[in-house]
Amino acid sequence: MPTTHPPLPLAPSEGRLLVLTPGMGAVATTFIAGVEAVRRGRAAPIGSLTQMQTIRVGERSKNKNPLIKALLPLAPLDDLVFAGWDVFPDSAYEAARRAEVLQPEDLEPHKEFLHGIRPMKAAFDGNYVRRLDGPNVKSENSKRALAESLRQDIRDAIAAAKATRAVMIWCGSTEIYLTPAPCHASIEAFEKGLDRDDPGIAPSQLYAYAAIMEGVPYGNGAPNLSADNPALEELARARGVPLAGKDFKTGQTLMKTVLAPGFKARMLGLDGWFSTNILGNRDGEILEDPDSFRAKEVTKSGVLDAILQPELYPELYGKLYHKVRINYYPPRGDAKEGWDAIDIRGWLGYKMQIKVDFLCRDSILAAPIVLDLALFLDMAKRAGYSGVQEWLSFYFKCPHTESGHVPEHDLFIQHLRLKNTLRVIAGEEPVTHLAEGFEV
Repeated sequence: MPTTHPPLPLAPSEGRLLVLTPGMGAVATTFIAGVEAVRRGRAAPIGSLTQMQTIRVGERSKNKNPLIKALLPLAPLDDLVFAGWDVFPDSAYEAARRAEVLQPEDLEPHKEFLHGIRPMKAAFDGNYVRRLDGPNVKSENSKRALAESLRQDIRDAIAAAKATRAVMIWCGSTEIYLTPAPCHASIEAFEKGLDRDDPGIAPSQLYAYAAIMEGVPYGNGAPNLSADNPALEELARARGVPLAGKDFKTGQTLMKTVLAPGFKARMLGLDGWFSTNILGNRDGEILEDPDSFRAKEVTKSGVLDAILQPELYPELYGKLYHKVRINYYPPRGDAKEGWDAIDIRGWLGYKMQIKVDFLCRDSILAAPIVLDLALFLDMAKRAGYSGVQEWLSFYFKCPHTESGHVPEHDLFIQHLRLKNTLRVIAGEEPVTHLAEGFEV
């Protein structure tokens, strides 16, 4: 089981924190450029709980509402340094220009800084991401050798950055859909799988394994079967490494986890929820592959059942028809459009409709998630936490949970759990509805 109550006092943040990103495309470069913009005072870290949100501690009447970053010893932004891997050799500046997320006026001031960040060669296999290819890949021809190469990369990057520690956040592409195989049953089985090049072990699992072996907390921002298997969970607990995942909750699914709890709270019926997306970035192109789309479809589709509990409310939600579509449309680039048509029922069964058209920017919404996860996972390790960190479910479409646990998808319950965990880490009492003036 994961550690739930940290030893006190919490170890301070000392020295540089290296943020490692497998994948240095639109999400990673938007995150890195954004952190540098905030450090220079050129922008605000909008969307980041660690930088902008307050947290109430003690009774409401005491009016004690510090910023999260003031209550807890999170790594300051000035201590962050960056490295990563990608199949393309472009610098972070070149990759950001190619992604076309940030406008020139927001990118050019950081050109020199971003030029200095060049990706390491990626552990890549086109059998797991079929619509992606690039020259910047490792030459090792076995999974064991690739894993050991990644471990060496981590050590070298920490030394080069003069960092005291590191955290890894997967910002790479969506791999094909995989389910746990015999090689995932235990760490012994996984190690044997590495030695025999088991096809059940995808590249993202090599990164997760390397991170855990090097004592580096790992967060999975894609729907890949990565660290969410018994073998790597067991390894993380044994080595004192926190894990979190999976699949960043950004656009359409974010809206579902906001709206669906409201329908359920009011006992409004739902007959159908049709969701379609158009996007033109690299992620959209890769999701044209049916097996990669299947991985994304699973993480997006399970949200409503988990929130609405049709087994408890069959009359309201037992016949819900939920359809998810993703369409590659190059003209949009990273500016995704998520369109939802929702059919609801009210008093006496009268039907109503809701339409949501969310013209969002995928990487703009994902970048602050990368920042928060990096800082929270680093703090979790310093707090003595290990294994799956379910309190970070707030950030994910398909929250990684311990075996036997039911994932929570309601954004507001997730938010309360996150803040209560932060209170416990800070040595404060969690807030419940029995406390005076309940407010999260």
